[in-house]
Amino acid sequence: MDIALILLMVIAAWQVLRVRYQRAHIALLGQYLANLQLERHMETLTQGYTRAIHEKEEARQNQVLETFAQTEHAAAANIQSLAGAMQKENIQAASLCTLPFCLPYAEHFLPALTRDFRALLRIHAAGLRYVVDNESQLTAKDRAYHLSAELYLFQHSCHWFCKSRAVADARLTLRHKVQHQQVLDSVSAVTRSAYLHWMQDTNSRS
Repeated sequence: MDIALILLMVIAAWQVLRVRYQRAHIALLGQYLANLQLERHMETLTQGYTRAIHEKEEARQNQVLETFAQTEHAAAANIQSLAGAMQKENIQAASLCTLPFCLPYAEHFLPALTRDFRALLRIHAAGLRYVVDNESQLTAKDRAYHLSAELYLFQHSCHWFCKSRAVADARLTLRHKVQHQQVLDSVSAVTRSAYLHWMQDTNSRS
């Protein structure tokens, strides 16, 4: 059989598996998000922070930022609920591949290349709660800056789980005009440290 034909068949089979695999991940995450208002809260906060930062007077900035307190706590509670609910899924269903592209079912035959999405959600929940509660005593503007980064990184992780790391990177750049590394540098030290450990820990699949 012609080599080109074999390659086409392999590519076609991979595409079918990729689409099926990604749809399963999208459906899984979607069922947990369905009863939450997380996307609406995130949109309110990210747009609101941008509007507040563009205010010329610091007093006006603080006044606008204070109006988002309830939404911030709701978003933190929603992510905590999501992280808790996802813990009942097994590791095979809740894995994501560390390669830039989607490698369907890598958790079954190349587990060292995968990480536990459940653990990542716990990191996001703890990190967002840390900034929302302002345990570092940040100014209102700095707190909003870090909260934006926390939300962007969380969104990146969800896109990574549903599609691939490369797609998540591209969506982050397209939607928010920032690179993944910039976002990681902008989250709290608590989130960044845990995230980097999660990335490097080949024993995190539990």
